[in-house]
Amino acid sequence: MEQVLSRQEASEAVHDQGWRFLLGALWTSVPTGRLAQAVGVAAQAVAVCGSDADRHLRVDARPARVVLTLQSTDHAAVTTRDVELARRITAAVGKGGLLTEPEIGTGAPRSVQQLEIAIDALDIAAIRPFWKAVLGYADEAGAEGPQGPLVDPAGQGPALWFQQMDRARPQRNRIHFDLCVPHDEAPLRIAAALAAGGRLVSAARAPAFWVLADAEGNEACVTTWQGRDD
Repeated sequence: MEQVLSRQEASEAVHDQGWRFLLGALWTSVPTGRLAQAVGVAAQAVAVCGSDADRHLRVDARPARVVLTLQSTDHAAVTTRDVELARRITAAVGKGGLLTEPEIGTGAPRSVQQLEIAIDALDIAAIRPFWKAVLGYADEAGAEGPQGPLVDPAGQGPALWFQQMDRARPQRNRIHFDLCVPHDEAPLRIAAALAAGGRLVSAARAPAFWVLADAEGNEACVTTWQGRDD
């Protein structure tokens, strides 16, 4: 029977298979050398998933790599079935001499990651319809309320979520990026940002998230799945 897994359970179940848990889904990257090879890997993943492909698998194939994502659309979460499919995909890809990996410390431009845009608002219900309309976005599955996140129905753009403000902050930016990275990538990403002229604003909620800022105070958060199950 398919069961929904906690963040900890999902991460530990596939960590050694080269998959990482990001924002309620399992992610991996398969480095390739050309588009035809990437498409072949994508087709192989679809074949391995069989009838479950449409309800669990998302694929982004480019010449240099294929990014594979597994999540149950029925539950909007990672389940035991997703873990099983991840292991099957890893085994199938390995037979062709390729690897499923998050590309951490491999010299790749970056690891697997997921970008969200956060908007601070005093009246979320008042502004949310505007952003939904102007972006052509839709309600996130299971979060259709007046304050719920918005997602790109085509799966191309970053998710948009709204953070409740308790008072106006005219001297502080009210739109910031949340970058969800593998938990074992976060220290490297933070160190790189600091070396590039950024500063650490807060680590009070680490390892759930660290607040960073550029030289002019514009903020971004590096986030992981950890520290969120309490």
